[in-house]
Amino acid sequence: MRSLLIKDTTKEEREAIVAESIGDISGSCDGCMAGLVDMYQDYIDGKREIRDINMSFRAHYESGYEEPRDGGCGYLNFNE
Repeated sequence: MRSLLIKDTTKEEREAIVAESIGDISGSCDGCMAGLVDMYQDYIDGKREIRDINMSFRAHYESGYEEPRDGGCGYLNFNE
């Protein structure tokens, strides 16, 4: 597996990595894909590693529930 680090890639390679990872980056499917490309622009420009961008996105994810929920194993959720 090749390195995805900024120091080991060119801008053109990073653009190709993002395009290949996301798929249809035209945003024509439902408008969300264009936002993903914007999210990874710092990686393409060599400002932030892709790992840091992904971790930042995960840190801001919200489930929509007001309180923590314990759903058990995921197959049965008695809290709903």
